[in-house]
Amino acid sequence: MSAWQFIKHFPCTNLSRHILRVKPRRCFTSSTPPPSSFSVTASLSTSSSSESFADAPYLSVRIHCPKHVVDPFSEALLCFGASSVAVDEDDDDDDEEDEDVTSGSSLASKEICIESIFPVNEEVKMCISQAADSIGLKEIPKFKVELGDEQDWVTKNQESFQPVEIAERLWIVPEWISPPVAEGVNIILNPGLAFGTGEHPTTKLCLLLLQSLIKGGEAFLDYGTGSGILAIAALKFGAASSAGVDIDPLAIKSASHNASLNNIPLEKLELHLAPSDNREMPLRKEQFDVVIANILLNPVMELADHILSFAKPGATIGISGILIEQLPSVQERYSPLLEDISVATIGDWVCMSGTKKRS
Repeated sequence: MSAWQFIKHFPCTNLSRHILRVKPRRCFTSSTPPPSSFSVTASLSTSSSSESFADAPYLSVRIHCPKHVVDPFSEALLCFGASSVAVDEDDDDDDEEDEDVTSGSSLASKEICIESIFPVNEEVKMCISQAADSIGLKEIPKFKVELGDEQDWVTKNQESFQPVEIAERLWIVPEWISPPVAEGVNIILNPGLAFGTGEHPTTKLCLLLLQSLIKGGEAFLDYGTGSGILAIAALKFGAASSAGVDIDPLAIKSASHNASLNNIPLEKLELHLAPSDNREMPLRKEQFDVVIANILLNPVMELADHILSFAKPGATIGISGILIEQLPSVQERYSPLLEDISVATIGDWVCMSGTKKRS
């Protein structure tokens, strides 16, 4: 099995990527097969990444689950069939009596609501049951299903996606809103259903790391590019070139659209769809000065050698998408490969960085 197949098919337990707060995203374990072409150098299309979903019906599923498992459960939902999930951190369901859709009993005070969407042909109850079982929940969470139009979801989340200030004069700005600080570094995004709006702690950590590393003229690799936010940011910070890879065709489309929004020249940004078989990526080994992988824990662990193979000796590597309690195992895995390892945190989330050892 190739490295890229592993990202697509790794076991869907103990997941640790990012739970979208209000925004939808595509899971790295999507069952959607990539096209037969093993790599795509994306053209800078002017069409929105969400257009292909505009008229597609979907199942809107509102799920109540215990607060203490909201992150792993949301990840498991994505893995077992949900197209996207959203958790409203201002959810005040705690203070309301919300009736159980099956028994009429009131919800426990320590539950939170997850808004999710599923394809219309998905067996929702089975998906929720499998997701719950994978993280050790003894009971299936309560849920309610409604039929909706995907465009309603996209519109709703466009309304909730506001400019995000990452650091002084560094902003992530949705396509439909004017930048709050016109003279700042503004990364314009329309994420569609791809991950990366700048709101999640790991995205912020990676952006701050990237900003500190790019001095001018570097070659950068965004391993798991999603919306393209890091690849685009690197060029805005002064990198000479940037490359982004992903297993999801929708992510490549989203990143391409976002590159056009930011007036990124095609010759400076390569976007590649990862192969689904044993063929290699069209990237040279030891090509990049900076490599950041903000992905899932399992591929972070299993693909360490593969990720570092694209970095020059002495290059800086950033690894994120991991929780504080997972850090010791990640450090143990990367210690033989990196030196001068440092760690930054926001809340429970971690970004680990270090220098690739010279052989």
